[in-house]
Amino acid sequence: MKSIIEGVRIAGLRAVVPPQRHSFVDDPGIFTAEEVRKLAATIGVNERRVLPPPYCASDLCVAAAEGLMQQLDWDPASVEILVFVSQDADYVLPATACVMQKRLGLPTSAAAFDVPLGCSGYVYGLWIASRLLGGSTARRALVLCGDNATRHLHPEDRATLPLFGDAGSATALEVDANASPIPVVIGTDGSGAPHIFVKAGGKRHCLIPPVAPASQDRDPEAEARLKRDSRLTLNGAEVFAFTLRAVPPLLRETMEHARTDVDGIDWFVLHQANAFMLEHLRKRVKAPAEKFIIDMQGFGNTSSASIPLAICHSLGSSVATGRRRTLLAGFGVGWSWGAMVANIGPIPEPQVVDLPEGYPTLAV
Repeated sequence: MKSIIEGVRIAGLRAVVPPQRHSFVDDPGIFTAEEVRKLAATIGVNERRVLPPPYCASDLCVAAAEGLMQQLDWDPASVEILVFVSQDADYVLPATACVMQKRLGLPTSAAAFDVPLGCSGYVYGLWIASRLLGGSTARRALVLCGDNATRHLHPEDRATLPLFGDAGSATALEVDANASPIPVVIGTDGSGAPHIFVKAGGKRHCLIPPVAPASQDRDPEAEARLKRDSRLTLNGAEVFAFTLRAVPPLLRETMEHARTDVDGIDWFVLHQANAFMLEHLRKRVKAPAEKFIIDMQGFGNTSSASIPLAICHSLGSSVATGRRRTLLAGFGVGWSWGAMVANIGPIPEPQVVDLPEGYPTLAV
């Protein structure tokens, strides 16, 4: 599906990461030193940020939103749309965005809701919030993207353990009649659902077994299976095949939709899946290395937060000093994908900050 966003600009970005770090280079754990060396070279990750309990992805995003509104000098009462994009909601219900609305002091006239997407979620979130701005009286929106993927990892899963990290982000959108159009391309293929999967936790494979008569014995085997199914499973071969099959056409179609080509793009910022995969994509679309951001060495794959985190970490000064035509693309879990070409800047310099020590978390 193709769409064009009109009359909305990206006004600012901020990312927040946990101060806690873990490096398999320094602490190999289940890996040998030689395995770690090869892993770091292939996936492009030397260390990850790991969010400890009781904090959740929402805490990182709330901290990012607070800092961003302060940087932009936005009154929280002026923000009437809040979209929280995450696979790691605080609760089954209520929607985490409802809790975030209160924490951030947004008005009760605000629309606030969750979007449970991962790798493609940033593009989806920007598209949804921009469309809502264009079809309402609201003038400002916050798109909060964050995930706490490390809590899904099995401590002996060699495929996922070295790859994923935790982060949260906030992106501010504002109605602006002079904003450049933002072409968007979106797609979905649900046949990929089993290949990046946390099976338990919803109602299909519930972590809490249905209530049974008191006379019925507990089933330890079923409970163990449910616990195991609450961990992330990833079929790397299928993910790689999907990415090479779907993403190069997505990037070309998006540039065509934007009536531009590789030469007309200042920056390519894709979901930071892993360095090996990104390098293959870069070569497939013949993008120059100096335009193509690969920035996950100190953070890992942070799912829905990876694109805004990469912008904040690698392009802060660039988008602060001028207008940059930027191709953003997310792809993965679902299968789900989305890309857009947006002019970003000049805006207050995006920043990556650590979650402050003792930052208050909130339980309903």
